[in-house]
Amino acid sequence: MTRSVADLIATLGTGIHVDGQWRDAATGATFEVHNPATGEPVATLADGGADDAAAAIQAAGRTQASWAAVPARERAEILRRAYELLIEHADELALIMTTEMGKPLAEARGEVTYGAEFFRWFSEEACRIPGDARRSPDGNTRLVVTAEPVGPCILITPWNFPLAMATRKIGPAIAAGCTMVFKPANLTPLTSLYVVDLLREAGLPDGVLNVVCTTSPGDVVEPWIDSGIARKLSFTGSTPVGRSLLEQCARGVLRTSMELGGNAPFVVCEDADMDTAVGAAMAAKMRNMGEACTSANRILVHRSVIDEFGRRLTEKMGALTVGNGVEDGVDVGPLVEEKAVAKVEGLVDDAVSRGAQVLTGGNRGDGPGFFYPPTVITGVSPESELMTTEIFGPVAALIPFDTDDEAVELANDTEFGLVSYVMTENLDRALTMSERLQAGMVGVNVGVVSNPAAPFGGIKQSGLGREGGTTGIEEFLETKLVAIPVR
Repeated sequence: MTRSVADLIATLGTGIHVDGQWRDAATGATFEVHNPATGEPVATLADGGADDAAAAIQAAGRTQASWAAVPARERAEILRRAYELLIEHADELALIMTTEMGKPLAEARGEVTYGAEFFRWFSEEACRIPGDARRSPDGNTRLVVTAEPVGPCILITPWNFPLAMATRKIGPAIAAGCTMVFKPANLTPLTSLYVVDLLREAGLPDGVLNVVCTTSPGDVVEPWIDSGIARKLSFTGSTPVGRSLLEQCARGVLRTSMELGGNAPFVVCEDADMDTAVGAAMAAKMRNMGEACTSANRILVHRSVIDEFGRRLTEKMGALTVGNGVEDGVDVGPLVEEKAVAKVEGLVDDAVSRGAQVLTGGNRGDGPGFFYPPTVITGVSPESELMTTEIFGPVAALIPFDTDDEAVELANDTEFGLVSYVMTENLDRALTMSERLQAGMVGVNVGVVSNPAAPFGGIKQSGLGREGGTTGIEEFLETKLVAIPVR
């Protein structure tokens, strides 16, 4: 039987985990975690600072050599046990996630399934780290190439997918043999703390994963970067923060992988199957209440079908039930905080002031919690702020186009390049547009591209490196050459 959320939260760690022990902040400082559906506090955690950061990175440094020496099979078995524990505790994890982040329980359970798969995937990759041995072309040298763990890693995750973003980074780091210092988002740290406890139960040794929750990221992350101990930083978050972290990492020449902002175009061609296109648009727009870097931000629809597409999408969006995610029948939960609602509200108001028409939604309403209704707007001016700003909310903005060339030009008219979507029944058009779209990922007739077995990441201002797939573990490995003369 699933325990109450209050009972579950009461069992979690303090928010700072160093060398296998939960502890209070060195300063004694704390912060509150709130339920976005009510605005009420649900937990109080230690608010880490520079001293806590130093203890965490030193523990990771001390443990690196012994952890790297653990056989790959043992690391794989820890990840496999952790995967099984995540599935076993899926209902409790989902309840915690919904309480701190807002997404409906069904969607939270889906994230547990998705996020757990990173542990299973990288448990299998741990034993497949490649190497090579060959003679040099002149025949005088044996060239032995091995892959070694990069070393202690800094992991920073966002608030919108508090389980999957953690497992997507922790999984390959464990598989590769890297120790870690981990900073979850202070808006949604509780799910991550539960994952840490399950990893301990799965047998992860002390000092491998060290955690500092904080409301002052600079006081924690910058000392980690400048410690001389960390050798890699993996960050998921906004592009401005990513740029700042890249500048800091340059001082110590740290390896980096960055999954940053998006401004995803969703292109609906005139030959698209309407049922498929509308279904995919709902998935690409409304997953996580639109609070996803992969969310469809600009929905570009061929002028000949924009009325039909808009009517169908409006019907679907208008039929969604908004409410507290723990309640039965709720399709759309709250946004994560008041600031998020104000941002979405401002973007819609700006578009309307420039001539856009609201087909459904558009008014936040009264009552507690950080809710904004599913909204469809059409007639969006190219000068509207939402054309260049990541909405991060349940707002579908429809923009007409007349030719494929125009659609591609509009789609690529952004500094971002994470994901694009194409809806068409013509294979040649699908392939041609996919090749022309400037994005690290393209979804053809689908609204969700994320898969633990596939590389995830973008180009341009959307980041560096890839997570997941066979390439995901490479981000945590260094290549070493051993040259031996042939005698």
